[in-house]
Amino acid sequence: MARAERNFLRPSSGTVIQRFNGGNSKGVDFAGSEGDPVIAARDGKVVYSAVGPRGYGQLVMIKHDAVFVTAYAHNSKLLVKEGQSVRKGQVIAHMGRTEAERVKLHFELRRNGNAVDPVPYFAAD
Repeated sequence: MARAERNFLRPSSGTVIQRFNGGNSKGVDFAGSEGDPVIAARDGKVVYSAVGPRGYGQLVMIKHDAVFVTAYAHNSKLLVKEGQSVRKGQVIAHMGRTEAERVKLHFELRRNGNAVDPVPYFAAD
């Protein structure tokens, strides 16, 4: 992977409670408390901000460029609207448990439309 692609922030400071496996987990789940901040992993444009497909709850999706889209699911409150530009590190939602068994952030990274493990794309701390 190109070093330039390793520039996504972790969208939550919470502990990873579910890793990507490409099967039933198309992303990474972060533990947290109701209302914890969810941040934009990279600059981009909000392409979706509403109740998502079944199983995602309140969902924000950000298109970063022609290759990458990120998804942030199960939020309790959405702070951005479709068409809005966001900056890396901006708070875009509050963590919740919409359509989830516990409070968590489900985060997906899609590369050319396919879910990939986001962890290798996080910027080295």
